[in-house]
Amino acid sequence: MPRLFHVSEEAGIARFDPRPPPSTDSGVTGDCVWAVDEDHLVNYLLPRDCPRVTYGRGPTTTDEDAARFLGGARRVVAFEAVWLERVMACPLRIYEFPTEDFEAALPGAGYWIARKPVIPNAERGRGNLVAALIEAGAEVRILQDFWPLSDAVAASSLEFSIIRKRNAQPRR
Repeated sequence: MPRLFHVSEEAGIARFDPRPPPSTDSGVTGDCVWAVDEDHLVNYLLPRDCPRVTYGRGPTTTDEDAARFLGGARRVVAFEAVWLERVMACPLRIYEFPTEDFEAALPGAGYWIARKPVIPNAERGRGNLVAALIEAGAEVRILQDFWPLSDAVAASSLEFSIIRKRNAQPRR
């Protein structure tokens, strides 16, 4: 079982209670506590509502897509330039969860769920989120327009996650 985490802008959460899924896209129904595994934690080192495109090489990624989108990067996290000030100012709290009550929800995306309340094992703070992304092994890309990269990555052979797309600036 991998290490599991929850990232929040709220400090001091002593207990995570199951809630409805934030989106129907996951296919998960019913109340649950969400966690992300350590390999995918980097995708969440931004303010909660910040739209982002995260991607890396997966088992079916073509060499052409890797060259086009990754260059020499292992993982890319891209977000809109209009969010940069908030990213720079936002402190995050990273909660580590005990693993015994979790089951894989979307293993390829690193999502795990528990159907009962979870008491975190640990909580640590993290500021300077751009540095946190880099330290976690991501190349950070700041976008003037979210949509071209989002559309191209979604149509590629990359392993990707597009998070909070509904908060992106309107298409130009």
